[in-house]
Amino acid sequence: MPGGYEWLIIIAVVLLLFGAKKLPEMARSIGQSARVFKGEMKGLKDDESRSAKDPAPEAQAPQELPSATPAPQAQAERTPSQQPQDRGTLN
Repeated sequence: MPGGYEWLIIIAVVLLLFGAKKLPEMARSIGQSARVFKGEMKGLKDDESRSAKDPAPEAQAPQELPSATPAPQAQAERTPSQQPQDRGTLN
């Protein structure tokens, strides 16, 4: 852990790198970010406790969906003009 003189050197280096004007802006943005993060974490905890108190909604019975395959009669009713034609092979 840095002692007294080490902290002074660290602060001096930070001041030289970022400048005295930028440091308050950086500290303010870090504080705002920490506040937003803390609020989001509190919201997650509230959601978890709320979901633990509420019973789970009853599951709905799955509805039967129509099949995607056409009926066999529909394929047999195709006329020759609707049938795919062989165009030959490329040379």
